[in-house]
Amino acid sequence: MSYTGDVTPGGPTEVRELSRLTIRKISVSAMHNNVYLLTCSATGAQLLIDAAHDPALIQTLIAEGTGRLDAIVTTHQHWDHTRALAEIAAATGARTYAGADDADALPVPPDVRLSDGDTVTFGEITLDVIHLRGHTPGSVALSYPDPDGHAHIFTGDSLFPGGVGNTKNEGQSFESLYADVTSRIFDRYDDDTWIYPGHGADTTLGVERPHLAEWRERGW
Repeated sequence: MSYTGDVTPGGPTEVRELSRLTIRKISVSAMHNNVYLLTCSATGAQLLIDAAHDPALIQTLIAEGTGRLDAIVTTHQHWDHTRALAEIAAATGARTYAGADDADALPVPPDVRLSDGDTVTFGEITLDVIHLRGHTPGSVALSYPDPDGHAHIFTGDSLFPGGVGNTKNEGQSFESLYADVTSRIFDRYDDDTWIYPGHGADTTLGVERPHLAEWRERGW
């Protein structure tokens, strides 16, 4: 079956097979949080992005891959993306990662604090870390520059179909998030770059790029 990126809470896993990496996507909770499992084809090493909720379902997801978990990356500190973090980290012994400026707010202090330009490696796969300020101080996105295709970016709650993430609450900044998303994602990556957000459906930079001026004008 072809990958669509469309998932529902508790529903079946969407699977995307790349030449060197398998991407699995599920949705958990009433907030439709996305959880991603990345599997290195060469070694079976696995990395989880956002242990958001429902640890039993996440364990099932891990088992759908190779059954091991080497790393957990938390894209940002908000509670709906971290509710299963402590349980999954304890059960698997996986190394934990998060943005440096969000690290102290997490239920599990990360083993590694990430900054812009860092990399995260599992098996033979290396992900580039992109720091995106504005939704939270330490939000990070992860980019996989597929050597046999286009880039794949896991953006947490910083970029969605139709706009950047929420910046309406105290301490958030649309100006900061818009500046980082445009300069660190849109200015660096091609239109065929696939975007995997923290909630809901996927998109591509080519679909979103024509609307950047509209986003700036409306302020969200």
